[in-house]
Amino acid sequence: MAKVIGLTGNEAIAYAVKQCDVDVIAAYPITPQTIMVELLSEYVYNGEINAEFVCVESEHSATSACVGASLTGARVFTATASQGLALMHEMLYIASGLRCPIVMGVANRALSAPLNIHGDHSDMMGSRDCGWMQVYAENAQEAYDWIIQSFKIAEDPRVLLPISVNIDGFILSHSMERVEVLEDEDVSRFLPPRKPVITIDPAKPITVGALCLPDYYFEMKRQQVHALNESYNVIREVNKDFESFTGRRYDLLETYGMSDAEAAIISLGSTAGTAKAVAMDLRDEGKKVGVIKPWVYRPFPDEDLIKAVGDAETLAVLDRACSFGAPFNALCSDVVAALYRYGKSSVKVFNCVYGLGGRDITPTDIRAIFNEALEAAKTGIVKEQLKFIGVRE
Repeated sequence: MAKVIGLTGNEAIAYAVKQCDVDVIAAYPITPQTIMVELLSEYVYNGEINAEFVCVESEHSATSACVGASLTGARVFTATASQGLALMHEMLYIASGLRCPIVMGVANRALSAPLNIHGDHSDMMGSRDCGWMQVYAENAQEAYDWIIQSFKIAEDPRVLLPISVNIDGFILSHSMERVEVLEDEDVSRFLPPRKPVITIDPAKPITVGALCLPDYYFEMKRQQVHALNESYNVIREVNKDFESFTGRRYDLLETYGMSDAEAAIISLGSTAGTAKAVAMDLRDEGKKVGVIKPWVYRPFPDEDLIKAVGDAETLAVLDRACSFGAPFNALCSDVVAALYRYGKSSVKVFNCVYGLGGRDITPTDIRAIFNEALEAAKTGIVKEQLKFIGVRE
């Protein structure tokens, strides 16, 4: 059974974590994530959740506490944004290297300087290669659903890697939406208590985080690569179980209008919803456009992306972050690499940077991007391979 309630993105994540029978929450508040951990601290104080809430002095310490708790076999959650995620950077690699299935909520926010508290993807893109699985939600419902699935994915013995569920700062974190939530007992049936493979125990001492020199370090990293690749299958399995359980379908990515699309937009997070709305209008006008929305960014769903692209001739890839000095930005670089790898380098691609520091991207902006992509499909010429949308010159 399920019920419908109004929740912001932050509240949806906190509500899902409460239902997931977590043992330890360690976090430090930072805008626009603060409400996530404030609510969880209230749940712990009120006895709505039987968990230890660890108040720490920084985000670095929060992740450190999560690593320690996870190694004891606990189910663990943390949350952060922006400078907090940057401060965690060292510990992100340690969490993945020690195979800790931590789940983290991130309310994506711009990085300083200059100081900005609004949403873009600079924070997580700066940590995209830290060995964590990464999910981007379009709305509060997806954020709620992915949190529940993420614990099951991360804790699977074939994976044992941490995962972040990302929501756009303020756009999702502070906007209330209709969310269909499950009953507590239903979540418990879908997500049983964690069964750790190996735990630290004073009665059975083991070495954790030992010095690893050239004779073994490479092999350890190769194991992480294997686990992240294996997570493709686990994510799909959990998605199918969740669909059977709730009727809500998830996968590595979602598409709209791609069966006959000549041009398409690829984007992460909330912007994909706006792109789909504009695509609907354009298709009513007879224009063959589509949208590809990766739910999962790491591991990058390259095979699924290639299938989704189909016969489309032009792709406009939208990045809400800058890869300074690179030919393309993060998402576009991965898309171009996938196209090249699978022999589809003839597809014309251009990269649009948008929304930095929380600047809006409007339906009018997206319509213009679609029209430019359609023109490129028709003429075979991309006028600008890298564009900045909505920036004042």
